[in-house]
Amino acid sequence: MSTKFDSIRPFDDADLSVILPKLFNNKEFIYSLVAFKFSAWPNFMRPLLGLITRRYIIKQIAKINTLRGFQRLVEPYMQRMINTTTTSFTVTGLDKLDLSQACLFMSNHRDIALDPAFVNWALHTHEQDTVRIAVGDNLLKKDWVADLIRLNKCFIVKRSATDRREKLSAAKLLSEYIEFSLNTEQQHIWIAQREGRAKDGNDITNPAILSMLALNKPKGTEFSDYIRTLRIVPVSISYEFDPCDISKAKELQKMEGDGNYDKPDNEDVTSIVNGITGQKGRVHMHFGDLVSAEFANAKEAAEHIDNEILEGYQAFSTGPMAAQMLGNVINKQLDGQIESDQHAQAAKAYLESRLVNLSSAEQSKLLNMYACAYNRKIA
Repeated sequence: MSTKFDSIRPFDDADLSVILPKLFNNKEFIYSLVAFKFSAWPNFMRPLLGLITRRYIIKQIAKINTLRGFQRLVEPYMQRMINTTTTSFTVTGLDKLDLSQACLFMSNHRDIALDPAFVNWALHTHEQDTVRIAVGDNLLKKDWVADLIRLNKCFIVKRSATDRREKLSAAKLLSEYIEFSLNTEQQHIWIAQREGRAKDGNDITNPAILSMLALNKPKGTEFSDYIRTLRIVPVSISYEFDPCDISKAKELQKMEGDGNYDKPDNEDVTSIVNGITGQKGRVHMHFGDLVSAEFANAKEAAEHIDNEILEGYQAFSTGPMAAQMLGNVINKQLDGQIESDQHAQAAKAYLESRLVNLSSAEQSKLLNMYACAYNRKIA
């Protein structure tokens, strides 16, 4: 049945019979899978590997008729990613939340795909349903990417609108859809605290996100009262190592030096792949308390969420070590931030290995990326 949200909503069970055959008949999608999974194999083998991969996947999905079933198909790959690219994944705070009602998880944003994926894994291991994920339409330039994303419970944030009236209309529809998902369909939501990743490590909530959420507020309802109905939970995601740190540092320096950065068409997909396959060391996720304070406006609410996310952030040894390598004074009394010499030496070795082929300016960007949250915590 057609609804007003069809242009932005995730696919549902009724869409599977059309979308799955379309996706797995897409040659570019199959080629991308082969290039990802068999990157070490010679190129002349890829046509045969593509044929085998397609047949294997079609066999796997033959009995899938629900989105939950599709996500179960992905589950072992997520477990394998955690086992092979992290040394640990830890979660705190989730057991203190009442998850009998849907929550809007608002987190810092360091990785395009993994931030919501780790939120999903934390919920899954606590026997909770996965989240609907807010994704910018900049990721939907290829049809197969759009299909795959919407199969994974992603809904679309229309950032490409240029006309002011069109932008407002898109924001109102998004605000209404989020409230509908939470309070009518009882579906958890994940949304980043800002548009785009915090490439410089500075996790700052954009008040415009809170203003967008409040666009659906009924007349006569106070801002704080409406925000409470959304059950916002600040979430802090901490990566010991960032597989995309080098590319982020280069982009930041180019932006500073040239005043602009022309993103290649495939950069977002490349970042997704590098984030999934790259080594992340320890990963920690902290779920804060429900946002329930009184706020006069979106700016005050954003500042509160900033504080909650920063409080739950864990800098591991890479944060203070990066600060030390930049010549900053390290506060050794900060509880939980200065670890054993073994961790400190591992952090130093990792950071030094990432600096090898960078200019001095790019090196500074990379180190500041790791040191940023640590420096904010001790400020």
